[in-house]
Amino acid sequence: MGDIVAVIPAYNASPTIAAVVRKARSHLTRVLVVDDGSTDDTGEQARRAGAQVMTQPRNRGKGAALRTAFAELDGPGVDAVVTLDADGQHDPDDIPKLVQSFRAGGVDLIIGSRWRDFSGMSPMRRFGNRFSSSALAFFSGLRVPDSQSGFRLYSMPFLRAARLRGEAYELEMEAILAAAALGRKVRTVPISLLVADGRALSHFRPVRDTYRICACVVGFSLRRLLGRAP
Repeated sequence: MGDIVAVIPAYNASPTIAAVVRKARSHLTRVLVVDDGSTDDTGEQARRAGAQVMTQPRNRGKGAALRTAFAELDGPGVDAVVTLDADGQHDPDDIPKLVQSFRAGGVDLIIGSRWRDFSGMSPMRRFGNRFSSSALAFFSGLRVPDSQSGFRLYSMPFLRAARLRGEAYELEMEAILAAAALGRKVRTVPISLLVADGRALSHFRPVRDTYRICACVVGFSLRRLLGRAP
């Protein structure tokens, strides 16, 4: 049985990254932080907390940081990766829920669903999540209650097959679409948020990033109709 590695994309997360790393390491022995061009000491804080750190020289976006980590871990000995945010919204104590679901077998993408905490989010963030989930259902027939959640488990065989391209938050939507196109099973498990609405901490921009996510859904669906998607 191979390892499951925690992957944390991080940009200017110095105040929160160490606590996230330490808590993740209490559940998984290996934690990889991708410092996505931070201008503070995010990378150093992560190293001191026990993480392996990869540094990107400039800020490229969450999707690019995740792809960097996936490529680094693509080799023997790693079965899956668990992704979570650096800003302290996700509770690493929920990692065992995703791992247990994966070890039970038969699933390649597990999404930690925050639907129980939607009422604590701002109206704009609730709208963005529900709108993108509706777009996903309309164009693909997939119904995922929290399509924007970044707390996930990806199997390595799925990541090798998916050929993800996204640079920002749309990569996470692209992964759901690729799983469906490849016939991979998607499962959701409930998680809790330590911060229900992390607007002050998150780099997610509701209008711009929701547009990119919806454009990803439409573009992927069109490519699939033309036989160009996986």
